[in-house]
Amino acid sequence: MTQSDDRLIVALDVPNALEGLELVSKLADQVSFYKIGLGMLTGGGLALAMELKEMGKRVFLDMKLFDIGATVEKATRGLAQFDLDFLTVHGDPNVVRAAVAGRGDSVTKILAVTILTSLERSDLDAALIRPGKVHELVVERARAAFLAGADGVIASPREAGLIRALPESRGKLIVTPGVRLADGEAGDQKRIATPAQAMAEGADYIVVGRPVWQADDPRPAAKRIVADMRLAPGVNARFH
Repeated sequence: MTQSDDRLIVALDVPNALEGLELVSKLADQVSFYKIGLGMLTGGGLALAMELKEMGKRVFLDMKLFDIGATVEKATRGLAQFDLDFLTVHGDPNVVRAAVAGRGDSVTKILAVTILTSLERSDLDAALIRPGKVHELVVERARAAFLAGADGVIASPREAGLIRALPESRGKLIVTPGVRLADGEAGDQKRIATPAQAMAEGADYIVVGRPVWQADDPRPAAKRIVADMRLAPGVNARFH
């Protein structure tokens, strides 16, 4: 039996829980960690998360919570009771602190979103985000999130190395979406890298969606991603 590498998180960006379970079945032992996002929420996403946990899989609930502190704390408390592995919130320090308080003693790790990998400087200008290079803003948001108590951050592979160099990143997780094989299409991602490049820059986990679930045969597609990921120097020593 092929051993899975849980540093690969496959995003179940399919319409509903039934299709999600079908994909999980096809991937079998090749993948042990899955991400469920907002697109799946009304299609039975929370029920799917519970079923995956019962199957022994790890689950990343990508909700990107953002609201007043009391609401974020309450929402996080409700979700943390399911012992999910990762939960995302926006990287604003007040949001992170509220989520950490809501998480309490559960195993759920709070990951702060820095700047979405689908955005570039022109998008930030349109959103009236203050001037500055994207990578500099990402690093500043990562540092602030760490200081607010986040267990890790979500950032593109291009910023992973800069974040890993922060003293505040010691013992923290870096999870990188925007990962594509060299011959893959970027889709709506704008700040991308290969699996090996992401790991070499200091990522702990990579998140891949369409290159797996859009493949004619998802299992070999996931296997290719894991093989590429393990090309990064030192990654095999970190494999568990």
